[in-house]
Amino acid sequence: MRVFLGAMMAATALSGAAQAETVVLHAGRVITDAAKPASGPATITVTDGKIVSIADGYAAAPAGARVVDLKTKTVLPGLIDMHVHLESDPGGDFRDETIVTDDYLALVGAKNALTTVKAGFTTVRDLGSAPRGGFALRDATAKGLIPGPRVVAAGTAISIIGGHGDVSGFRPEVNAALDGKNTCTGPDQCAARVREASKNGADVIKITATGGVLSQQGRGLGQHFTDPELKAIADTAHSLGLRVAAHAHGARGVESAAKAGIDTADHGTFADAAAVKAMKASGMAMVPTLMALNGVKERLGKGIYTPTVEAKGREAVAQAGKALKLAKAEGVTIAFGTDAGVFEHGRNAGEFALMVDWGGMTPREALASATTVAAKLLDKENEIGRIAPGYSADIIAVDGDPLTDVRSLEKVGFVMARGRIID
Repeated sequence: MRVFLGAMMAATALSGAAQAETVVLHAGRVITDAAKPASGPATITVTDGKIVSIADGYAAAPAGARVVDLKTKTVLPGLIDMHVHLESDPGGDFRDETIVTDDYLALVGAKNALTTVKAGFTTVRDLGSAPRGGFALRDATAKGLIPGPRVVAAGTAISIIGGHGDVSGFRPEVNAALDGKNTCTGPDQCAARVREASKNGADVIKITATGGVLSQQGRGLGQHFTDPELKAIADTAHSLGLRVAAHAHGARGVESAAKAGIDTADHGTFADAAAVKAMKASGMAMVPTLMALNGVKERLGKGIYTPTVEAKGREAVAQAGKALKLAKAEGVTIAFGTDAGVFEHGRNAGEFALMVDWGGMTPREALASATTVAAKLLDKENEIGRIAPGYSADIIAVDGDPLTDVRSLEKVGFVMARGRIID
């Protein structure tokens, strides 16, 4: 009897999977591409997770289709955040690293995945998690086991010994017990770490090219990897078809990473004229993560950070927006990213206003950075970042016009991720 019931359930599941679900969206205004003006009333038809058509006016829905009334809203592509940490929440004590389990972090990640997608971010690049945590979130959201965004996962970041990304701040024997086996010294060993990350399932390689603000490593925010090490990382990753994201604050670290062929400088806080010229010459993009600096600013002077972190935090916050202005003036590609986890998940869209107010970007440029620009850097420009036939049905709706008021993106009223409506 159990075998029969199991077979019936499997057959039912397969039958349901084979039936294409159709959803029809009646939109008041539509931004199909950040480079184009919004159009008037339209009907967007979605079948089995893909956009089938976009028609002017409000067309009748086919029999059996679900109809969603968005006639009072502006409909646009789902947003992309190029730098998040789904398994991290702000606050807490750095000593929690000795207690918190990977199992618990997975549950934190599931919570934050839902919060993130409800905020309108239908794709994220997760740049640092427990060794397999980011991959588990990627696979679970893709299969619909849990609600969340599309996850492009790096796994654990590659670091120098004793640098940002390595375990520090504890007794040597505790540091050794918590060692993530993610450090390298010399070009050959660093190339091997990239190959190991690829073997373990990484979609992108994350490295800590400079010191970082929130680690207990107290030797500043300057360059960590040597130039030959950076070159080995970039060349090896590219040979495997993987891009490299570099956590990079200090100017010389940004410049060296650019010259080595690293794909994105995430943060880029102290980038100067020489650094942004190197970025432009190499095609490196900047992911400014201004919300991270804002999150640190909100916590300075409140006894939250250790003295080591407090000092680095003040140094970084003082530079907020300056490097972005330089990069924009030089013509460097700017992609949207927040470092969510340093501040509360769900506030990601606050980055848009900071890009405009601190960085001098236009609302249209800021929106493009989180749609078409980010999609291209993920090598998914034919899948996400636009509302177009054949694209994934990653669609959000807001009140107002994001092309003139980016703050309208901070309150999302409807989210569809890969054709699934997020309640």
